[in-house]
Amino acid sequence: MSESLAPPARPPGHAEVMDVLARCYDPCCKEKEVSVIDMGLVERVRVDGPRVGIDIILTTGWCPFSMHLLTMMEEEVGKLAGVEEVQVQITWDVPWSPERMSERARARLRLPMEQLLPLREARLKAMQEAT
Repeated sequence: MSESLAPPARPPGHAEVMDVLARCYDPCCKEKEVSVIDMGLVERVRVDGPRVGIDIILTTGWCPFSMHLLTMMEEEVGKLAGVEEVQVQITWDVPWSPERMSERARARLRLPMEQLLPLREARLKAMQEAT
């Protein structure tokens, strides 16, 4: 009696890779659930059969979490059925700017100025009174 082997998994499509990346978070933004897609860090995704290439940009060249970010993206996309290789590379050709952020990211990362301004005023008043 011969065992039937399952056919190899079909490689993922671009949309499937983007769905996974939408669940990858920079450690600075994880608690607010702002993904690398929302931050505008993903510059390009290439799916070539079982190989996936991802080009990202960083908010700053001094990002202390860049290696963590690359590793997380490689691991998460690598879990997709049909993926054999994932390469995430930082590209320096395109600078990041806040305009790259989605509206969702802007809303979640916006500082509550109406709450912060009274605190600032109280601090300034206390500093003036101390002098």
